[in-house]
Amino acid sequence: MSQNMMSVSSLNTKIKSLLEATFMHTLVEGEVASVTYHTSGHLYFSIKDDKSAIKCVMWRSSVAKMKFRIEKGMHIVVEGSVSVYTPRGEYQFQTVRIEPYGQGALALAYEQLKEKLKQKGYFDAQAKKVIPKHIQKIVLVTAKESAALHDMLKIIQTRWALLEVVIVDTLVQGYEASTQIARSLQYADTLKADVVVVGRGGGSAEDLWAFNEERVADAIFHMVTPVVSAVGHEVDVLISDFVADLRAPTPSAAMEMIFPDSREILYTLNEINERYIYTLKEKLQRKVRELNHLEELLLRSSPVLRLMEIDEKFSIKKNELKRMMKYKIEYLSSQVPEIRIRYKERMIFKMQKKEQYLALLNEKFKISNPKLQCHEGWAQVSYMGKKVNLNRLEVDNKFILEDGEIQVEALCLGKKKS
Repeated sequence: MSQNMMSVSSLNTKIKSLLEATFMHTLVEGEVASVTYHTSGHLYFSIKDDKSAIKCVMWRSSVAKMKFRIEKGMHIVVEGSVSVYTPRGEYQFQTVRIEPYGQGALALAYEQLKEKLKQKGYFDAQAKKVIPKHIQKIVLVTAKESAALHDMLKIIQTRWALLEVVIVDTLVQGYEASTQIARSLQYADTLKADVVVVGRGGGSAEDLWAFNEERVADAIFHMVTPVVSAVGHEVDVLISDFVADLRAPTPSAAMEMIFPDSREILYTLNEINERYIYTLKEKLQRKVRELNHLEELLLRSSPVLRLMEIDEKFSIKKNELKRMMKYKIEYLSSQVPEIRIRYKERMIFKMQKKEQYLALLNEKFKISNPKLQCHEGWAQVSYMGKKVNLNRLEVDNKFILEDGEIQVEALCLGKKKS
């Protein structure tokens, strides 16, 4: 299978790159074959000659600047470039300006010079210099008393006032204009500025023709300083626009394109500052939380904290003990009257019992009391410390006789039975 084979998408992409790179800022002349003014504001039409036709489109922004309406059968000249819609493999002519047919000489000269400079590489993207983002010094090459200069200075003052502005006065219209513009550009290139803007306000094709001259293109191409071409209105596309490092549709637009809006920058800086403060606060709060956490961990492992915890537990136990003692005391205090009553009743009861018992003992004592037991004429006999009967005594035994009141020591002189 051939190695040159490609997909449909690849083929359409290559065609798109080739066509759009080849047919840039092209003028096409023909008869209007069909025309539709769309409700969106865009203009869709086609132009033809005796052999072929091409679809064209003009976007709303360009349509709004047209001074007339095109009609079917009208002979016109369109300016634009070829664009390709790769999903369907279709191409059309994207129109930026439409003029009635009749200005062929200037158009032909324009196209011839454009092609010549293109072949010399004046339009190549790799030859373009980068416009600095931060501009401190600018050179404006234009007519000193022109409205375009006034507009540019006004926008500079509004958007970026902290800027060194050098004005190089030059003719921008007429027979000698192209020579003066070229010399002014060469001089501006020696001023060591960050960027040079060359341009003027709008006008007819003849008024703007100085910026289509080859000497002006040569001067722009050979400059070391980046150049912005700001000539005419948005629909005016000149040779200087192709050669310059940046094309601005108008002088005012050039200032808006290369300078930031100081108010937007201040707003952005304010937002950045607020985000910075917010981020700083967040980080600070996070660090404070981390510090508090570490402090808490340190306290948890601290002997002082342990002592404090023990002391707290002790205080709790102490308070509990006090509370319990107070409760017991209050409880017992509330029980004292009842206990006193019960104690008194019990003491009375015991006293009564003891009195009864004492009375009983007293009766027993009376019964057992020898003094009370002894009848008249009777005595108790004791021998050798023991109570004995008389029959235990022997002759010559000493013994004791006693009654309830008197004790007598006696001697057994004799013994006989009664």
